[in-house]
Amino acid sequence: MRRPARPGFWLVVRREWRWITRDRAAPILIFAVPLLAFIILSAVFSQQVIRGLGVVVVDNDRSQTSSIFVQALAAAPGLSIVRRSDDLSAAASTIRSGDAIAAVYIPPDFERDLTAARRPQVVAFYNQELLTAAGIAASSLSDALQAAADSVAPAARAAPAARKIGSLGVEQIALVNPERNYAQFLLRAVLPTVLHIVIALGAGYSVGSEFRRRSMRAWLACAGGRPIVALAGKLAPLHLVFTGMMLLLALILEGLFGIRFRGDLPMMFAAAQLFIIAYLAVGALFQLVTRDLLAGLSMTSLFASPAFGYAGVGFPIFTMNAFAQGWSAILPLRWYLAVLFGQAARGLPPADSAPSFAALAGLCLLYSLLALLLLKRAFRKIPAGRREEAAPIEAAPGIAGAFVAEWRRVLSFRPAFGLLVMAAPIYGAFYPQPYLTQILREIPIAVVDNDLSHMSLDVLQTLDASGTLKVVLRADTLEQAKRAIDRGEVFAIVGIPPGTERDVLKGVTARLPVYADATYLLVFKAASSGIAAALASLSADLAAGGARAEGSLSRASLASLQPADILIQPIFNPVGGYASYVVPAAFALILQQPLLMAAAMLTGLALASASARPFATVAGRAVAHLVIYLPALALFLIVLPHLYGFSTLGSATEIFLFAVPFVLATSFLGQAVGAFFRRQESSLLAFLAFGLPLFFLVGYSWPREAMPAPVLAAARVIPSELAIDGLVRLNQMGASLSEVARDWHGLWILTACYFALAWLSAWRARRSLAHD
Repeated sequence: MRRPARPGFWLVVRREWRWITRDRAAPILIFAVPLLAFIILSAVFSQQVIRGLGVVVVDNDRSQTSSIFVQALAAAPGLSIVRRSDDLSAAASTIRSGDAIAAVYIPPDFERDLTAARRPQVVAFYNQELLTAAGIAASSLSDALQAAADSVAPAARAAPAARKIGSLGVEQIALVNPERNYAQFLLRAVLPTVLHIVIALGAGYSVGSEFRRRSMRAWLACAGGRPIVALAGKLAPLHLVFTGMMLLLALILEGLFGIRFRGDLPMMFAAAQLFIIAYLAVGALFQLVTRDLLAGLSMTSLFASPAFGYAGVGFPIFTMNAFAQGWSAILPLRWYLAVLFGQAARGLPPADSAPSFAALAGLCLLYSLLALLLLKRAFRKIPAGRREEAAPIEAAPGIAGAFVAEWRRVLSFRPAFGLLVMAAPIYGAFYPQPYLTQILREIPIAVVDNDLSHMSLDVLQTLDASGTLKVVLRADTLEQAKRAIDRGEVFAIVGIPPGTERDVLKGVTARLPVYADATYLLVFKAASSGIAAALASLSADLAAGGARAEGSLSRASLASLQPADILIQPIFNPVGGYASYVVPAAFALILQQPLLMAAAMLTGLALASASARPFATVAGRAVAHLVIYLPALALFLIVLPHLYGFSTLGSATEIFLFAVPFVLATSFLGQAVGAFFRRQESSLLAFLAFGLPLFFLVGYSWPREAMPAPVLAAARVIPSELAIDGLVRLNQMGASLSEVARDWHGLWILTACYFALAWLSAWRARRSLAHD
């Protein structure tokens, strides 16, 4: 006779592993969801260089000189001329419809004015609502147009010469991520962010299942009555699985993308273990606080899902408001990513990453102790029985009956009420907080002044007065300044070589080396642009030589230096506000995810009703969701954009008309998925971890031009892909419904397809229930 297993750690581990392999939802969440997310994100970032951004050309000169500018645009690797237009209004419509990101205007008599040294202006308008692609488009436009201007400069220098004086130029050197690889910047952060959500949800599902349909008494008995053994044994299999997932992340980055790890491997491995343990403890903690599986999973999602914004990857922590900085401090993700970027990207000595490592270890210990304390209390008062599932609500016949029954389900079932009613104001207030300062100001930089002249003092004062920059360190050597970058104290270094003032006075362009940290590309772009703008302003003052800005001497000096005035002008989000860029797009995804989860969660209850008829049930529930969601639509698409100061150029009527098929398609998709799950939490888990991959898949944060065609085709089946594109263009760019007709028609097609799928799924589920 086989002896019974001895209670203890290994018995709890065996019990948990047996449950993971036999449960229907656990393997999907723990294995399938992260692997699918990794595949999606790897495919999205597979083309690491962004090329072919669309440009419209409005050439009203049609001369040999203007054709040189057009050819320079066509030859630029980041740009592609998609259309030639006769007027700017047509070009603006092309930008609003999404066929192009920029337009270049060459005025009439351009060649004649250039020859006469009148500095004619070439204007490039680019859509800064798409901030990532806009930065690349602006840089490519500036380089191409400036190269064209330089090539025609000899013709302009026949004009009377002004007093000769040199200028200040910038020689930019990226210290970290010199290729400015967006995959190295984003993918390195996004993959662990997706995994941390899965880790927390996996632990929450494992612990919460004990409250819903497993036995806490059996769990405690397997551990020999010791709570610490019970918690450690339960989470150990998940810890092992997610350690393997972290190793897979390293293989994806190093093997597939060739992104080299530069730092201390033992420290990074230890940080990964603390990261996993911290989020296992977080998932367990919320279940032990609520003692309800669905409520605990919802709280875990609220804690983990927005963490990417608070971690300081997209928008730096030093410029966030006080609440966002405080909240980010309690997120293990923030400190893990700080260690990761310091070690993997910068290759810092372990001592420089020690403060972030210590913060991560402290949070890991704190959340683990809190979870253990609550588990001890839970074991002292074990529930007498399992929680009962919500009872089905009988519906009257027809679509109207299904409509009324769905309202009753939402009002009586707290998780559904929370998703459809309460989630909107909570996420609307919570999600935008890290970005509300909008633009980067007072980016700390260092100056290494080896000239020690009046001009170097002017350079320093001009940089410090720019508003974008703040000189916080005047270093004696370049090495001292580089150590400040490694410690995160500054983000760029401006070097002033010996003889700078002498060269400028002799009429030579003095090149100032700018060493910038390209680990975080938004900070890199802002710091580099701020330095270039400050030095260009000082150069213009030098060229004017004290003359009036609009005087003939000043104009002659400028014409000698720059024969054509190249104006790169942002439109739509002209100040480059980060919140104006990311939040309106995220709002559409936030609208989609709770509706998907609620529609799927309630499907089992709706189909369990004896009076349920598939066609009427599916249609009536979708109409109910549309009506219930009207306040959320008004909040996210009208009220909050006005409250936060985002651009609101769209017609409320057209926005609502566009949102109707979006809500219906999302409802039908949720119903179709929900019909395949017997348990409510299974459908919840199916959608919770996919928010971040879907945001990158829609082609907003990461441009469509950089995605493979199969990825773009696959993205079209997600309602948010079309909704984000259309709603942002309607509301933030003032597009008309006809200009986003492609997205609107696509949503109606998805509505029809997902209605058919939901109907078939409901019919199949009803047949299965009838045979049971």
